[in-house]
Amino acid sequence: MSNTIIRPATAADLDRITEIYADAVTQGTASYELEPPGRAEMGARFDSLMAGGFPYLVAEKDGAVLGYAYAGAFRPRPAYRFIVEDSVYVAPEAKGQGVGLELMQSLIEAVEAAGFRQVIAVIGDGRADSASVRLHEKLGFRHSGRLEGSGYKHGRWLDTVFMQLSLNGGALAPPDPDSLPERKFRQQK
Repeated sequence: MSNTIIRPATAADLDRITEIYADAVTQGTASYELEPPGRAEMGARFDSLMAGGFPYLVAEKDGAVLGYAYAGAFRPRPAYRFIVEDSVYVAPEAKGQGVGLELMQSLIEAVEAAGFRQVIAVIGDGRADSASVRLHEKLGFRHSGRLEGSGYKHGRWLDTVFMQLSLNGGALAPPDPDSLPERKFRQQK
């Protein structure tokens, strides 16, 4: 997508991020939320990710935010500290134009640079032909599980698909003591 800039999100982007997510909640099945959170809640979520040092990116073209992606903790227990879960949402008018791919490529680079070892995608309505499943497959994620009938939204049961991408040697190399997850862990002790 030409003239698209992928950059770190700022608090000034939150109104647009809230709009994009509201559409995903009300019209789609990627999120299992049934009511879109308001701006204050989206701000609290953003602040929490920023405080944790996690990457949060937006795609911007001609001054308009067309999508966003972020990584956050997969689970709160400390042994999971090397794993992040990704999220990516694209505005309705920008779907199918490569925005999600550009966001995810940049997010993966940021996650890898921080020293994480695994990226997990938890995909709502994980049909094989879903845009999210296809995007993650294109980026090298492998299928690692399915929860059948795990969500009910828009009058139908939805499966949740788990996909996984190994980075920085994955489970084949010891933790890097200089990685973000290890530094945060040492600070908490």
